[in-house]
Amino acid sequence: MKKYLFLPVFLFALVANAQIDSTLLKRVPVDTSYTRAMNMDAVYNRPFLQIGNLPASIGGYVEADYQYMGQDGITEGHSFRIPRFTLFVASSIHRKIKFLSEIELEEGGKQISIEFAALDLTFHPLLNLRGGVVMNPIGAFNQNHDGPKWEFVDRPIAMTEMLPATWSNVGFGLYGKYYSKAWAFGYEAYLTNGFDNSIISNNQNKTFLQAAKENALRFEESSNGQPLFTGKIAVRNNKVGEIGLSYMGGIYNRFEEDGLVLDAKRRLDVLAVDFNTTISATKTYLVGEWAWVLVDVPETYSQQYGERQKGGFVDIVQPILRGKLAGFDKAVFSLACRLEYVDWNVGSFEETGGNISDDLWAVVPAISFRPVSQTVIRLNYRYMQQQDILGNPPAKIGGVQFGLSSYF
Repeated sequence: MKKYLFLPVFLFALVANAQIDSTLLKRVPVDTSYTRAMNMDAVYNRPFLQIGNLPASIGGYVEADYQYMGQDGITEGHSFRIPRFTLFVASSIHRKIKFLSEIELEEGGKQISIEFAALDLTFHPLLNLRGGVVMNPIGAFNQNHDGPKWEFVDRPIAMTEMLPATWSNVGFGLYGKYYSKAWAFGYEAYLTNGFDNSIISNNQNKTFLQAAKENALRFEESSNGQPLFTGKIAVRNNKVGEIGLSYMGGIYNRFEEDGLVLDAKRRLDVLAVDFNTTISATKTYLVGEWAWVLVDVPETYSQQYGERQKGGFVDIVQPILRGKLAGFDKAVFSLACRLEYVDWNVGSFEETGGNISDDLWAVVPAISFRPVSQTVIRLNYRYMQQQDILGNPPAKIGGVQFGLSSYF
C-alpha cells in the first residue's frame, strides 16, 4: 500500500512547499494545438501548474457532493461523500515527446487507481505513438470524463455501468489529427489488455462489463493472451460540432491453459456513437452518447445474462445568465437536463417470447453556476425508474443532489 501512497504524498509536499512563495507557481500556457480541441484531446486539454524549475507540471480536480435519495418512499436520509480526487502530472521531455499521468483516489481514498500514464511520441500530426496505461477510446465520456466539465453530480449510468468508464488498460496505439479550414478529422487505434470472465461471473448476476475493473492484474498481464482492440474515428466542424464512431472488441474468456482447451473463444464487441454541438442562436449545448454491447454468453448460463445491451444519454445545457455575477467577472448560470436509458438485456424469453425487462431510465433536471470556467456548483433532481427482468412494477427512485467540482 505504501508504494501507492508515495506519489500523492510527494505531490502534496511539493504543493505545500510551493505555497510558501506564490511566485514559484505559474500556469502552463495553453497548448495552441488544442485551440480546435476534439474529445480525443481531453487528456491534455486541462489546466496545469508549473512549480518553480521542476521539469513537470501538476494539476487535478476534486468533487464533493450531498444527496437525499429515496426508493418507493423509503430513504436512508442525508449522505455526504467525496467521490473522487484526481491528480495529473505532465512533462514535455521534448517538443515531440510528452508524458502525462492521471491518478484517481475514489470514495475518500478507499480506492487508488492509475487511469492514465502514457508516453506520446509525435512523428507527424497524423502519426503519433502512445504507450503505457491508456484510456480506451470507446465513446467520448471514457476520455472526457473530468467532473468540472459536467453540470451533473452523477456520471451517466450507461457509460459507467453498462460500459466501464473510466476504463483503462496497458497497451500501445497510434493516433492522429488532420485539419482543413473549419474541419478536423481524428483517429485512434490501440491494442491493450482486455476483459475477463468476470463480466459474466460477478455478484451482479448479470452481464456486467464494469466488473472487469476489479481485476488489477490487467495492468500486469492479459487474462487470456488475446489483445483487446479499440478504435475510433471522429469528425469536427467548428460551426456544427463533433461526431465520433468507435468500436471495442476481443476475446474476453480464458479459453486455454497450458495447452488444454477450456472453452470456445468468446467475444465481446462494443459499438458507440457520440456527438456534441452548440446551437449558435441560443448557445444551447448538446452532448450525448449511445452504445451497443454484444457478448457471447455460454449456453450454460441462464437468460438473465444478457447477450445484448444498449444505452446512452443526452445532456441539454442552456446558459441563462453570463457576465458579472456574485463578484465573478465571467460567471455563467445555466439550466440543464439529462435524459438516460439502459437496457441490460435486449431480447425475449425463449419459452414465452415475452420481453426481458431488465432496464432503467432517468430524467435529471439541473441548475448549475460556474463562477469561473474551471469550477462548477450544481443542484440536480434525479428521478429514475428501474424494472427487473420479469417486468414487475418498476422501483421508483428520486432525490436531490448537490455538488461542487473544480480543477486546481
